[in-house]
Amino acid sequence: MTVQGKTAVITGSNSGIGLGVARELAKAGADVVLNSFTDRDEDHALAEEIGKEFGVTARYIKADMSKGDECRALIEKAGTCDILVNNAGIQHVAGIDEFPTAKWDAIIAINLSSAFHTTAAALPMMRAAGWGRVINIASAHGLTASPYKSAYVAAKHGVVGLTKVTALETAEEPITCNAICPGYVLTPLVEAQIPDTMEKYGMDRETVIREVLLDRQPSKQFATVEELGGTCVFLASSAANQITGTTISVDGGWTAL
Repeated sequence: MTVQGKTAVITGSNSGIGLGVARELAKAGADVVLNSFTDRDEDHALAEEIGKEFGVTARYIKADMSKGDECRALIEKAGTCDILVNNAGIQHVAGIDEFPTAKWDAIIAINLSSAFHTTAAALPMMRAAGWGRVINIASAHGLTASPYKSAYVAAKHGVVGLTKVTALETAEEPITCNAICPGYVLTPLVEAQIPDTMEKYGMDRETVIREVLLDRQPSKQFATVEELGGTCVFLASSAANQITGTTISVDGGWTAL
């Protein structure tokens, strides 16, 4: 599968899932635009490294995904957007009656509204180019729920709904829109949580992973950022021309429960 000659914009992509997706798309031949809300030398150096490693054009563009105008400006600054991967996201855990309003607003803005703004800006480019792919990184929590994650679950369910609407509005065009719903993914952020969780429960690493972190993931294995990136490459390829408006779960069987 190849996406040679296409340009992919991946939001929230200077680490974790977004970076893994950017690397796999670059490996498959796409030029990539990385993004986050910082503007550090290391952000631009990261893009440069990816470009050299895979022989593609790679750039970094700062944009705060909590702000609609910056979301749209990201796409405009990219200049071309054949493949849009809406990945940016944050999390906060609290009961509904104790959930900080500011955290709710930020999660809805970054996890959901940003995808609306970037998609609205990218669709005219895709239509002008005669081809396009919108890939939304949702979550198993876009299909099911957990307590104490009201904003995250609401936002990810919203992303799945937005995916369906985008697909229907582009159904007769060579543009598709789908959502990937990961379960637990081994990212640096998750890796950093393991020692504290081991101490909290008095368990060894393997037991914490199986019985605490992956309690709801039947495979008892983390998904990897490379697997999610590979799923994006598939959805961007010609093999997925007739796949649109749906979700692909990469969750080790979580949503089969």
